[in-house]
Amino acid sequence: MSAGGGTKAIIAALVANAGIAIAKFIGFLITGSSSMLAESVHSVADTSNQGLLLLGQRTAKRKATLAHPFGFGRDRYFYSFIVALMLFSLGSVFALYEGIHKLEAHEKLSSPLVAVVILVVAIGLETYSFRTAIVESKAIKGNATWWQFIRQSKVPELPVVLLEDAGALFGLVLALMGVGMSTLTGDPVWDAIGTICIGVLLGVIAIILIIEMKSLLIGEGASQTELDVIVDELAAGKVQRVIHVKTQYMGPEELLVAAKIALEPGLSLAEVAQAIDHAEQRVRNRVPAARLIYLEPDLDRSTAVKA
Repeated sequence: MSAGGGTKAIIAALVANAGIAIAKFIGFLITGSSSMLAESVHSVADTSNQGLLLLGQRTAKRKATLAHPFGFGRDRYFYSFIVALMLFSLGSVFALYEGIHKLEAHEKLSSPLVAVVILVVAIGLETYSFRTAIVESKAIKGNATWWQFIRQSKVPELPVVLLEDAGALFGLVLALMGVGMSTLTGDPVWDAIGTICIGVLLGVIAIILIIEMKSLLIGEGASQTELDVIVDELAAGKVQRVIHVKTQYMGPEELLVAAKIALEPGLSLAEVAQAIDHAEQRVRNRVPAARLIYLEPDLDRSTAVKA
């Protein structure tokens, strides 16, 4: 996935959420529905989140500096982490507060049909945004399940947009059920219950994202499959074996590989340099993300793997 990967999904979500937020706020002002208010704030948060994701993609492209010699690739992880925090604070906490408040207030809805129409239109727009995110994600998901993709992806924007859109769709359904039940029964408590359910849903999604983005921000190594390929490619040619290796993603498309390799004894300095160059090229051919490779040559003094 290129540095701009997921941009189409982000823009689609931004446009959809901005339009939906305006429509929901109008619906709230007309109906007084707490579900509509919670969904309005949720959409505003989502719109801001898409802007943060785009900002992260932009700042991550800055050139490396003396203070940041490995570049700014992790900016994308940082802004995705902020998005998760905003989803929790502006989305989940506000919805829970509003739902509990409505349980105590018991305010009746006015013009519920307006809310229903707006929610149905919003479901259509969110479905389009969600479909765009799915199409973009399939390009890099491979044979992994969707849960594995969310847990293992080193590209932060697509898992964020996928979970946000999924949460938005389920939230809209919950809001529609809350407004619908309140209209059918004449009891506004259903609207409050729908709002609380939205808060719980957004809280679960936000916590999942916070955990995943924190892990990426701290620094994750190559997957086991990638690591096996790296070791196999290093241990070829005039390299007898890999004594030890460490990897870390410096950004979604930049993997750092540092390894100590045992070379055949008796090699000249020129042959050592050539063996290292060939080893680096083999790794890059199989794992394109391995842009930073540092190899320390050594002799195989023992068959035991050193720590």
